[in-house]
Amino acid sequence: MEKIRTMVIEDYENVHNLWIHTPGMGLNTVDDSREGIERYLRRNPSTCFVAEEDGEIVGAILAGHDGRRGYIYHTAVLPGFRKRGIGKRLAEAVMESLDQEGIQKAALVAFVRNKGGNAFWEAVGFSERGDLIYRNKNIHDLERIDT
Repeated sequence: MEKIRTMVIEDYENVHNLWIHTPGMGLNTVDDSREGIERYLRRNPSTCFVAEEDGEIVGAILAGHDGRRGYIYHTAVLPGFRKRGIGKRLAEAVMESLDQEGIQKAALVAFVRNKGGNAFWEAVGFSERGDLIYRNKNIHDLERIDT
């Protein structure tokens, strides 16, 4: 059985390796660098999780909040471990941690091309919003790493 625990920066290499080998992920060399993830974990120390089996990281999820709404990023489970409820347990851990911090709503963005990811989020109760336009502006140019 997999163990779900809070992510720490020492998990970075294994988690980043998981992300870059997960089709549909959109990473960049700044936010998803070791320094970027370390900064994120310092700001959100209790809302990011990994799933481990026999000491190997088989799943991960980043989440945090701004005091009003929770945000979920970079959820991934190794292909050989999918369909075992790991992603669902990671999402539940995030929702519990956000609830403990007084957050009532969580949001996420998934690429349209990420069919598996979108099917997963739909299955665990996240609905698609057709009434919003997601907008983004980089302060500096970012080098993307698309998988």
